[in-house]
Order: sequence, then structure tokens, then C-alpha cells
Amino acid sequence: MHDIVVDELERHLSGNASRAFYDHLDACLACRGEVARMDDLSLLLRELRVDPENQLERAPQPPLGFYNKVTWNIVNQQRNEAWGLFSPGAVFFRRVAFASLLLLAGLGSFLVSHEASFSGTDAATIMAQHDSSTAGSENSDRDRMLVTLATYHE
Repeated sequence: MHDIVVDELERHLSGNASRAFYDHLDACLACRGEVARMDDLSLLLRELRVDPENQLERAPQPPLGFYNKVTWNIVNQQRNEAWGLFSPGAVFFRRVAFASLLLLAGLGSFLVSHEASFSGTDAATIMAQHDSSTAGSENSDRDRMLVTLATYHE
């Protein structure tokens, strides 16, 4: 677009451009096409202008529940993005709790079934395991042996 069109365009849209502006448009095909597109755009924008007296009648109103749907979509989108890692929902936590209970039951049954292999043998075997040849005070060895015998369950 040439300088004369840029300088006079606003005056043209308001209806009082100079004669030189119109002479240039008659001679220049590119500027004439550009100004015609701007005239069309200006007409469309004028149609969108709201009359203050009839504003409530002409202004479009959103349907009932529109704002609730928008809010729900925003929350859902945040949950699906990075926030979804921190707020996965109730279903996820129920699944984790159920898996934890299954793991606890499995480990408990394993420990109960193999309890005999983990427990010590009888009191005579425990006393035989005591090595009196190692250096240490007699009182500490005696106390340790009494604690071992006192905590033994058959």
C-alpha cells in the first residue's frame, strides 16, 4: 500500500478523505483492492456494534449450564495434563489399596507357612550354640543367655 493510502485511510473510512486519495485509488489497482477489503471489514465491524438501548435484546445469551460445563472442562483438562500425576482420582487410590492388601495377605501366608524354618530349635540347641571360648565378661554372657532363654517360645 502506498503512503497516501496509509495516511488517508482512516479519513476515508469516516467519509472525508481528500481528492488526491480517490485519484490515487482510480490509478492504482493494488491499493483499490486493499481499500475495498478494508471497507468490507469495516462494514462487518459496524454490524457487530451493539446499540445501548437494545443491548439486552440483541446480545447473545449462553445456554443454561454453559459456565458449569466450561469449568468442568477446564478441571478435566488440568487433570489430564501434568496435574493428573498429582490428582489421579478415587479409582486409582482404591486400586492401590486393593493391591497393598493382596501383597500383605501374600506375605503373611508365606511367613505363616515357613514359620518352622525361621524359628530356632529347642532350648538345648540354643544353649549349645553359645561359644564360651570367646573373650568377654562372664556377667554379659550370662545375661545374654538368660535373655535368649526367656524370650524363647515353643
